[in-house]
Amino acid sequence: MKPYAYDLDAEDIRRERGKARELRQSQWWKRRLAKGVCHYCQAPTPPQELTMDHIVPLARGGKTTRGNVAPCCKTCNTRKKQLLPMEWDAYLSGRKV
Repeated sequence: MKPYAYDLDAEDIRRERGKARELRQSQWWKRRLAKGVCHYCQAPTPPQELTMDHIVPLARGGKTTRGNVAPCCKTCNTRKKQLLPMEWDAYLSGRKV
């Protein structure tokens, strides 16, 4: 059992992933990517290398909405995994010490 898994319905996850695919095609998302900046590390990143991250992950009950997705570099997206924003901040604080 995953430590952060919630009792999620597979259909709900499938639906949210479908919403994410639709949102990636929107002009709003394309404008966010065009800025070429990672939401987390603020590093300049070519737009085609940015990924969509759910700030509150789907596996933790997050939804695919404009307020819950952010463009980020692959490195940050991989490191963040399924962390909530407060957990991500704590993770970053620990790394800097």
